[in-house]
Amino acid sequence: MKLAVVGTGYVGLVAGTCFSEYGNVVYCVDIDERKIQGLKKNQLPIYEPGLAEMVERNQKAGRLLFTTDIKEAVEVCEILFIAVGTPGKADGRPDISGVLNVAREAGRHAPGPRIIVDKSTVPVGMADLVKKAASEHSRHPIFVVSNPEFLREGHALEDFLYPERVVIGADDPVAARKMQELYAPFVKKTDNPILLMSIKSAELTKYACNSFLALKISFANMIANLCTAMGANYNDVKRGLGSDTRIGKKFLNAGIGYGGSCFPKDVRALIQMAEDAGVQVPMLREVEALNESQKKRLVDMVCEHYGSADLRGKTFAVWGLAFKPDTDDMREAPSLSVLPALLAAGAQVRAHDPVAMDVARPLLPAGVTMGDPFSILEQADALLILTEWRDYQEVDLNLVGNRLKSKVIFDGRNMYPPGQLKAMGFTYYGIGNHPEHLTLLEGML
Repeated sequence: MKLAVVGTGYVGLVAGTCFSEYGNVVYCVDIDERKIQGLKKNQLPIYEPGLAEMVERNQKAGRLLFTTDIKEAVEVCEILFIAVGTPGKADGRPDISGVLNVAREAGRHAPGPRIIVDKSTVPVGMADLVKKAASEHSRHPIFVVSNPEFLREGHALEDFLYPERVVIGADDPVAARKMQELYAPFVKKTDNPILLMSIKSAELTKYACNSFLALKISFANMIANLCTAMGANYNDVKRGLGSDTRIGKKFLNAGIGYGGSCFPKDVRALIQMAEDAGVQVPMLREVEALNESQKKRLVDMVCEHYGSADLRGKTFAVWGLAFKPDTDDMREAPSLSVLPALLAAGAQVRAHDPVAMDVARPLLPAGVTMGDPFSILEQADALLILTEWRDYQEVDLNLVGNRLKSKVIFDGRNMYPPGQLKAMGFTYYGIGNHPEHLTLLEGML
């Protein structure tokens, strides 16, 4: 097939590249001339493991093309994916202006019937608005499909090429069959389902999934905080929770809150959509509040350790700035809350991240200095861990202890076994445990 994907951000670039990997000819369109010229030279605007190699391979094969000319793409391609950003506005509602602009351009340049696919995360009812915007500028039939994405940053290629499920919302049987034909190779190896449903159901499915996972994370963090207060160890409680098949093991890791481009924005958007429809969703409001307070949890632990909210004279090394490992995405990252709070309390802060430092630099206060992971440890009062990069998991902790002024670690991602750290002479704080609380198993070992 010949496809167009408008928007070369995270979703659009991954989607376009993966479609081309399965033999389709894909026009990736963006209004940013500089970005398009960079992509033509295999210079990617995002970091995602394996993506650069796949982009280069498919460009060389002539299946992946980058252009700023939407007219060219619409004239050639029967199916047009809209993958532009829908950032949250101040009231939590998504900004849909970019989606509608693309729809108008698609209608204006369509030489015949066209299928427009909403790949961007859009509010329920958006397909109707897209169809109206495109049809007002076209003499030809316009069909709109909802096809939400479910990509995990750091695992996006795997998630797209071998999806757990493909959700397609359509009200036209021909458009539905075209989409099934397009996605058939992606589900063939795994025998996972293509779920056909109404357009509004597909639009809501995306928000429901992300909001439920956000709820699960916030619940885990709430129980972890309770463990700390009551002398339990969340690592033990998590094993008990995860072994219940009704609950499952995923998204139970306690930490300093979720971030990124999806969960925060989608929870807020679903709250607004529900309340606009006259439905109160206090549970989702509490999820959002819990997550915001959890981002400050590590700073509270630091202040409790030193017995004061005044951290003047203290120097802290920070490992991890991106909201999660294997990405340089800084959107809603806990580091954007933690580091300014430390500086406001009078501390000096040195930071490192394997890939996100260039992205993080303009987002963080000028008082944050950056360096390599070991130089920033020199004579620091403590190490704070905000992102669970593998580089940090595999480090020699003896080298860490030798460089710190005091062997104190505040681990916002529970990377290390508390018993092991205590045996090495560290004072170790995780989320959901306390230096005084070893599990029975750790004590036996």
